[in-house]
Amino acid sequence: MPAEQWALPQTSVRRSLKDAIRHALKQLQAGVSQAEEPFESMDELPELSAAQQRRLAPEPDYARQAEAIACSLKQARSDGSLNREVVCLVAPPFSGMQQALTRFSEPEQSDSIETSSETWRVIAPPDTLCFDDQEASEWWDRQDLSRPWVIPELADFWLRSLSGLGLIRELFRRVANGDSGVGIVGCSSWCWRYWGHYLENAQMSPWTPAPMDADRLGAWFTYLASGNGKSTVVARMTGDGLYVLPMAEADAAENSKSRKKRKYSTFLRDLAATSRGNPGVALAIWQRSLRARPDDDAKLEETDDRTDKQSRAADCWVVPLGRLSLPSMPQSKESVTGFVLHGLLLHNGLDMASLEAVTGVSTYELSLVLSRLKRAELVTCDPLDQRWQVTPIGYPTVRRHLQSWGFPLDQF
Repeated sequence: MPAEQWALPQTSVRRSLKDAIRHALKQLQAGVSQAEEPFESMDELPELSAAQQRRLAPEPDYARQAEAIACSLKQARSDGSLNREVVCLVAPPFSGMQQALTRFSEPEQSDSIETSSETWRVIAPPDTLCFDDQEASEWWDRQDLSRPWVIPELADFWLRSLSGLGLIRELFRRVANGDSGVGIVGCSSWCWRYWGHYLENAQMSPWTPAPMDADRLGAWFTYLASGNGKSTVVARMTGDGLYVLPMAEADAAENSKSRKKRKYSTFLRDLAATSRGNPGVALAIWQRSLRARPDDDAKLEETDDRTDKQSRAADCWVVPLGRLSLPSMPQSKESVTGFVLHGLLLHNGLDMASLEAVTGVSTYELSLVLSRLKRAELVTCDPLDQRWQVTPIGYPTVRRHLQSWGFPLDQF
């Protein structure tokens, strides 16, 4: 959908107010207790083992997401709602947009995309991002933009410094002048918040995926856990036994003859509000909320029988959001934590040297701040490229923290 049509899932205002109050209370409690670790378990059933999580709440298949994006763009072009050669797809962090767009270069994706006669070319950022205007122009001259091209994440092409803006400025100049062929630019919503104001006259009219409301989350979780939605998954609340899955519509159809009625929890509606419709954040909270009996893992390893796997899906219990241990922000009277977190979101993650360049915070102080945030599960470091990033499970807390300190927020 066009980005200006995006809206929060229903009941988000009420739920967000409750979350904000809970966040403020945790901050006050942290100041009284001086506790370093903000987590404690409140559940009798253990969290899912690795095998159980792969079965009940696996990571999504981004190739299927790429196919869905391609089909949606093709439909938008055919009905006339999208007529630009270069479309900007803006989404909040952890939406899976970058991973999906990376797969556009795979041959099996070409049939789903509107230019099926050619394979899309993924444009990767250069090793260094410091260019003057002439160097930026020369770099783009070496990129073939006449054939269909895709940039999975625009945030990887800049640094918030005087010499780190050249590549994106030159790209938008060429797109505005029509000096490129058909293309797709994926962009994190925080990066777009900056560039949408910096180049306001570019008028790129971005598109975005629709938010994940309760119905979409229920259908998606069922799809992930039950083999492409081909079997029934049963999930119930730990406290009162109310049902979360299967969805009420599917349950009504299945039990229409017996007239059996189940009482349903508001968990998915509250989860949609807490995650602000963000699929990656919702999945991370869903994974943490699930519980199963300890012996389920052993049973899972003993057999590959499909029917038995389906029956074990009923041994899935959900902890209420109000009782779930989620990351909270370590107490601090300084704004340096906000600068670090805002820099990570603006650039879709950064290594230590780049983070120092964009924040002006010394490496020594950064190491202390990041270490504390890592213990709180708010950030993580990729061991391969040493890039620090905000975690999906910690993103709601980080966003509220930045809002409380007056940082400019994304629209999602």
